[in-house]
Amino acid sequence: MLILDRDFVRTHLTYAACIPLMRDAMAALSRGETRQPLRSIVPLDQGRAFGVMPGALSAGGAFGAKLVSVYPQNHAAGLQSHQGAVALFDPATGALSALVHAGEVTGIRTAAASAAASQILARPDASRLAVLGTGEQAAAHVRAFHIAFRLSSVTIWGRSADQAAALAERLAQETGLPVVAAPTVADAVANADIVCTTTASAQPILHAADVPAGCHVNLVGSSYDGPVEIDDDLVVRARFIADSRAGVLAQGAEFLSAKRAGRVDDDHVVAEIGEVFLGLKPGRTSDQEITIYKSLGHVAQDLASARYLLDLASALNQGFHVPF
Repeated sequence: MLILDRDFVRTHLTYAACIPLMRDAMAALSRGETRQPLRSIVPLDQGRAFGVMPGALSAGGAFGAKLVSVYPQNHAAGLQSHQGAVALFDPATGALSALVHAGEVTGIRTAAASAAASQILARPDASRLAVLGTGEQAAAHVRAFHIAFRLSSVTIWGRSADQAAALAERLAQETGLPVVAAPTVADAVANADIVCTTTASAQPILHAADVPAGCHVNLVGSSYDGPVEIDDDLVVRARFIADSRAGVLAQGAEFLSAKRAGRVDDDHVVAEIGEVFLGLKPGRTSDQEITIYKSLGHVAQDLASARYLLDLASALNQGFHVPF
């Protein structure tokens, strides 16, 4: 068995590599080539959770599961919010072939999936990015979008103005982009072409009245039925696209909030992102339309990332080999 640690994942799962991996993984999901039940989430105390995400990339392909804890408070202590492992099995023998650092895979593939979705859902001239949040996913999204788009500006908002300013300064130095902190959410998104919500907020922070026409929004922070980052009005106003339709209908908190209020029904989820990638359903239908990509995260993304890393480690003869 091969163990691929955080440093290996961070070094080799680049955004340039991961963005097309995510596009292919979600297209495979929408073609019905992957196999996966809905994730199982065990709520813990203080807003924490434990998740189990099993699946297979195809009938005879790589299979496995992600076992991950979600501790939003870890950010304040300098720790990753998502911790655990992606267990990858050999489809030929059924043997456990690799354990891959789940926190780093999750951080990179989530932002890469948002970037891939935005490439097909945002306006072709989109260049102004707003990121709501100051945690690891906020930073990851700026890095991913720096690769995927020719950005002209980046605006960061966070509940802590000091943390937002510090993150903006760090990312400006790292990327060379003009990154600034905004005092309010409304200020952050006022001129945005693309908005990424990456918070652990339990209540809406982004409201329909604040989002400009033609904007694309990636909903990332809430991964189960509970916390919501946007209000019902924005759900109603937008063309709503899911990573997985079944997942969003069961666990997409923002969609479910609007549905419970009687504002939308299941038909409001107009497509999966994989269907848009494949050209089976339209994404954006006008320059003035607001589009939403609801990202719950999917095991197909984790398994595709883990398989890519395992193949690369084998070719490079790297990683830690452990008898098992």
